[in-house]
Amino acid sequence: MPVSVTMPRLGESVTEGTVTRWLKQEGDQVEADEPLLEVSTDKVDTEIPSPAAGVLTRIVVQEDETAEVGAELAVIGDAGDAGGAAPAEEPAAEEEPAQAEEPAPAAEAPQAEEPKAEAAPAAEAASGETTSLKMPALGESVTEGTVTRWLKQVGDTVEADEPLLEVSTDKVDTEIPSPVAGTLLEIKVAEDETVEVGAELAVIGAPGAGGGAQPAQQAQPAQQVEQPQPKAEPKPEPKPEPKPEPKQAAAPAQAAAPAPAQPAQAKPAAAAPVAAGPATSVEPGVNGKAEGDAGYVTPLVRKLASEHGVNLATLSGTGVGGRIRKQDVLDAAAKAKQAAAAPAAAPAAAAAESKPAAKAAPSPLRGQTQKLTRMRALIARRMVESLQVSAQLTTVVEVDVTKVAKLRAKAKQQFLDTHGVKLSFLPFFALAAVEALRVHPSVNSSIDLEAGTVTYHDAEHLGMAVDTEKGLIVPVIRNAGDLNLGGLAKRIADVAERTRTNKLNPDDITGGTFTLTNTGSRGALFDTPIINQPQVAILGTGAVVKRAVVVNDPELGEIIAPRSMVYLALSYDHRIVDGADAARFLTTVKERLEGGNFEADLGL
Repeated sequence: MPVSVTMPRLGESVTEGTVTRWLKQEGDQVEADEPLLEVSTDKVDTEIPSPAAGVLTRIVVQEDETAEVGAELAVIGDAGDAGGAAPAEEPAAEEEPAQAEEPAPAAEAPQAEEPKAEAAPAAEAASGETTSLKMPALGESVTEGTVTRWLKQVGDTVEADEPLLEVSTDKVDTEIPSPVAGTLLEIKVAEDETVEVGAELAVIGAPGAGGGAQPAQQAQPAQQVEQPQPKAEPKPEPKPEPKPEPKQAAAPAQAAAPAPAQPAQAKPAAAAPVAAGPATSVEPGVNGKAEGDAGYVTPLVRKLASEHGVNLATLSGTGVGGRIRKQDVLDAAAKAKQAAAAPAAAPAAAAAESKPAAKAAPSPLRGQTQKLTRMRALIARRMVESLQVSAQLTTVVEVDVTKVAKLRAKAKQQFLDTHGVKLSFLPFFALAAVEALRVHPSVNSSIDLEAGTVTYHDAEHLGMAVDTEKGLIVPVIRNAGDLNLGGLAKRIADVAERTRTNKLNPDDITGGTFTLTNTGSRGALFDTPIINQPQVAILGTGAVVKRAVVVNDPELGEIIAPRSMVYLALSYDHRIVDGADAARFLTTVKERLEGGNFEADLGL
């Protein structure tokens, strides 16, 4: 039966999405939950998984086309709808006589219903030793979730914290772990069903609870009575044939492909390795494992491995049951990078000594005309809107951060050992800014001219502008005013990493009240940043550079000395923030930085 793939809702205010890339083409075989296409919205870019296994029979919305939430994107047909239709018909034809010789389904109906009736008393008897798994709240505004896939079935044994099912919300797709170890006694919510937060999803019994395997078998005959025509067993048999078909890399494997259909029925055990083999390649990888032979991995981990060029078959997962986690992929990518850099370091150093510095290679984009990406078009529209909406003005001050530089040099190794992140100048700027926002509320406000109101926010939700390959993205550190220097450093590193690896949720980029942009990270002394609406101010921090400055020495008077200097540029909305307000705010930030009294924050 064909299954429709529709545009999901990927955020509270999201009403449409743009198809940026199809990962599969018409006629391709797809598995349930396998990434099917990439979609971009105003909030986030993400992959859309296939809701069912089968063949992609039709693509409705092409790349770069925009569709509303709920619109049909594609159609997934049965495995026999394309490519492997001819082989699939033969087993079906052979099964009909066998079914005709069996007793009529009506005779089996009473047997199927009797065990079903016994299931309830069994569950009640074990109620004292059972644990209820409920739909968790997966976001501030999330009220419901859809079960996309059960990773365990009734009767299976589960460990505490072992992934039990996958849930999709309008914010994020995630795995729900088992709260306890035991046996999955009952599944309350079937796949593709949507329930509210707090609704019961499943019942888990104590370890070794009896009767767990039987309910799973009893549920099958009950469904067969209601739908007599399909026999659930024959369908998996043709499945091994399409899997080797799409992309066979080795000639011997292709030559053997026609034969396995007959032996697969006679020897299921021998056919099992074929069914578990890779869908993309049969070339052996490291340790004799095939390229795709890594068991089930989440779409997130699969995409991360593809981005970093990591062969999942070479990894040993550290998750429950040997499952490959995101950190396993990142660790493998880091090791590969180090291994590649080590041999090249010595020749590069020698070449640098013997040869003059080479000119930078011209960009391959020179002379090309390309279509704007959705992200770039969105940034362009919002920047122009910001300039049209508010009266923007920029004020710049020069700050002597020599004391901060010396303190940072003294404490950076201890800070790294304690907090696990490097100590840059940015956390100092962020701390001074959020402290100043409490004293100057007009800079941490928003204005509504239509309503004739101004809102002075009671918390400092700090937006951090992050430079990515796709463009500038501003994730938000909520309640930044409640964090110390170490907390800010860790949160800044966290949001920057998740932004560059495309791991942000829609809620991570909304709700900011003030923005900090580090334009000095690329060597700029200062610029005039554009306000991130509906905020009324944004602070740009320039590069920290050493230069000769006139300073007043208590003993020698005015002298010229090398100092670490930085420019801070505040762009603000002149409709609510006056020039004097901006100057007072910058003076507060300047005094805090030049004072350099951060020893307590660093534990010194």
